Amino acid sequence: MTKFQLVATSAMGLESIVAEEVQNLGYETRVDNGKVYFEGDETAIARCNLWLRVADRVKIVVAQFPATTFDQLFESTKKIEWERYLPVDASFPVSGKSVKSKLFSVPDCQAIVKKAIVERMKFHYKRLGFLDESGATFKIEVSILKDLATITIDTSGAGLHKRGYRTSQGEAPLKETLAAALVKISKWSPNRPFVDLFCGSGTIPLEAAMIGQNIAPGYNREFISEEWNWFKSKIWDEARNEADSLANYDQELMIYGSDIDHRMISIAESNAFEAGFGDLIQFKQMQATDFTTKLTDGVIISNPPYGERIGEKETIEQVIKNLGLVMKNYPTWSVYMLSSMENFEELYGKKATKKRKLFNGFIRTDLYQFWGQKSKREEI
Repeated sequence: MTKFQLVATSAMGLESIVAEEVQNLGYETRVDNGKVYFEGDETAIARCNLWLRVADRVKIVVAQFPATTFDQLFESTKKIEWERYLPVDASFPVSGKSVKSKLFSVPDCQAIVKKAIVERMKFHYKRLGFLDESGATFKIEVSILKDLATITIDTSGAGLHKRGYRTSQGEAPLKETLAAALVKISKWSPNRPFVDLFCGSGTIPLEAAMIGQNIAPGYNREFISEEWNWFKSKIWDEARNEADSLANYDQELMIYGSDIDHRMISIAESNAFEAGFGDLIQFKQMQATDFTTKLTDGVIISNPPYGERIGEKETIEQVIKNLGLVMKNYPTWSVYMLSSMENFEELYGKKATKKRKLFNGFIRTDLYQFWGQKSKREEI
């Protein structure tokens, strides 16, 4: 099989988790801002697309070269052996970005890269007229950072956060990849109770359930590279068979989600049913501060509202204050709250054991981590 230079992209602050996921699949990594580089063949592409919970996409790095002039960009792109990747009828849209570079006009960079590929393809396939681009799609990106151009082909298609279970969502849904990251950071294990007190459409509990039963997040969706003529379907079949054999569908789980909005509970239940967890996750309409339990050593992970609308801030601040009081009754429980509120610890009435800066979309947030005490049961 062919060896490729690959890159798994991620949100800022989550690179180390993505790198760990790639390493757990058996590949050595090199980490950069928002990127995890590694080498692998077609099987690696299939397995990483199926298994990476926190990455945004998996791409083939076709080439990297300095580009300070349009001529340099054109000629270096034209030298690439595009025929290795693109059949004669390939559809190859080109997107781009440029940061701190002399070639700052993204539309011009995209057009030049497209023209260079067309020239190479026409020469190789001995075509005089237009390329009809009626076949499989190869999404190409030219990214120029500090005058270094990187050209990639996306193997994922729709972002990896699209698991295929979301039937509906609320106004500000948490991305599945970030939800999975929160569960991973907590080190939660499936023998412990798991609760989300602001569950919205159920994303965090659903991601926890998939982690708890070791279900590959991409198992029930398709990827753009499955359409490529040189990518054998047998490789995808083998990767999916491996994922199926590693899933622990019999693993019992104690996962609960609650929300004050009954509409969101309906959506969460629908999403859980679509994901195959209809009987495993229990959802309930209630206020977060009504939380009670006889269970110990549990984990609460939530993304409470940030109170950005007028009048909401005071309400959510009071909820956080009251929640801090409630959780004093459950010292063995660990609490993880993702919030943009800088005074969260003051409101909660306790200093976080640890804080981690994360981005929820474009919103800068902190993951406030309040670690629970070990119970006597856990120490035995």
